[in-house]
Amino acid sequence: MSERTNTQVFTEELEDILVAEDEQFPFSLVVWNDDVNTFDWVIASLIEVCGHTHQQAEQCALIIHHNGKYAVKEGEYHKLHPMWEALVERGISATIEEMADR
Repeated sequence: MSERTNTQVFTEELEDILVAEDEQFPFSLVVWNDDVNTFDWVIASLIEVCGHTHQQAEQCALIIHHNGKYAVKEGEYHKLHPMWEALVERGISATIEEMADR
């Protein structure tokens, strides 16, 4: 193979990888700040529902409080949907949003 062909193959493989990464995590689970839920409830919910460590959940809760919202999880829609349902059932405001181009 010539050098040009190797470069083309490498470029095509790299593009395939980048597309696959974008398709793998096209959605985010966003939790919104409210005046109802306590920090402890949000932290416990993120641990139980999303599988966060206590430290991760605590950091997410602080970001949610200060920024008004935070994407607590990224992934495929079918994996995020049960988490969204569980959070909403707990009275936590959450949405699933399509991620913008990165």
